[in-house]
Amino acid sequence: MKQRLFFPIAMTIVIAGCSRSKPEASSTNEKKESGFVHISTEAQKHFGLQVEPAQMRELNEYLQVPGTVQPIDSHVNTVRPLARGRLRDVLVRVGDRVSRGQPLASYDNMEAGELAAQLAGARAELERLHVQERNLGRQAERARALAEIGAVPKKELEQASSEQQGAQQTIKSQESAIAGVIARLQRFGISETDISKTPVTTITAPMAGVVTKQEASPGEVIEPSSALFTITDLSFVWVQAEVYEKDLGRVRVGQSAIVTVDTYGNQPFTGKVTYISDFLDPRTRTARVRCEVPNADIRLKLDMFATVNLPTTFSRRALAVPAGAIQEVGDKTVVFVRKTATEFEPRWISAGNTVRDLVEITNGLREGEPIVKAGAFHLKSILVGKDLGEE
Repeated sequence: MKQRLFFPIAMTIVIAGCSRSKPEASSTNEKKESGFVHISTEAQKHFGLQVEPAQMRELNEYLQVPGTVQPIDSHVNTVRPLARGRLRDVLVRVGDRVSRGQPLASYDNMEAGELAAQLAGARAELERLHVQERNLGRQAERARALAEIGAVPKKELEQASSEQQGAQQTIKSQESAIAGVIARLQRFGISETDISKTPVTTITAPMAGVVTKQEASPGEVIEPSSALFTITDLSFVWVQAEVYEKDLGRVRVGQSAIVTVDTYGNQPFTGKVTYISDFLDPRTRTARVRCEVPNADIRLKLDMFATVNLPTTFSRRALAVPAGAIQEVGDKTVVFVRKTATEFEPRWISAGNTVRDLVEITNGLREGEPIVKAGAFHLKSILVGKDLGEE
């Protein structure tokens, strides 16, 4: 009797065991569904979620190196006085922007004063020579008249004529000397009408630019060798980069360069490589690379730190997403694909090259799928938090 009861009981246990396996399968399906991240539209706005379709893009790899903004050597001018003198007025200061021909300073020109005295003496001597020449001319005319009637020998006439011609040549020489003195005075900006006054020379800017150095004070005695001002034209500047030895083969003179500075992070400047140093710094193993960059609005300031992006030979068209869309979950790389207005799927993908702010996608994503490009970190936080809760 006991044996007969055992068989129905065993069959009941087996059937009960089979019936429990079905809910477990259902539980597995629910876990897969829970892998999607649900977030309301209000929360999306709060987190700043942005979505865009995955696109095929031109990926051009850049070599990124640090640099600083420097003046171009040929655009720097040191202003010196033309002659010895004493400074009267200094009209500009460091940092002032000046135009070509703008007055910078004025000084009592000692050399011009000496030249004015020389000019006065030379003119007095010229007048004396004119009087002498007129007297010699009258003597020559008298000798000619006497020679015609035979009162004096022709030799005396020839001597008188020679003396007159010599006086005329001396006058021409003196006139040339006076013209030279006047020309020297005009170099100092002094006209003939100003000679009687104290000679004052105005120092003007030889070019437009910014006053980057000033070493002039009123009352100071200056010499032609005195460096009074330094004017720098900043309409073009050098961005001087340091490139490591291993990367020099990727840089060439004439190639374009994209320069960014922290002050204008979203406004790149475009320049051109104009110089690659022929030697390395033995301490850093880097070579100096200069990029000439237009700077008409003077936004780039001297000694600013900059980042220089130099295009390399890597260039291809590939499916790529913004770097902000890429998230790491455990040991996997994911992007979030929008399925509905409030539902996002974490998609495991394989990433290739990163070019600037774009990441190449080699597997796991199709062109046109809507991916989260901003705010993906918040979705990752929700996903990771949900997985921890399930565990």
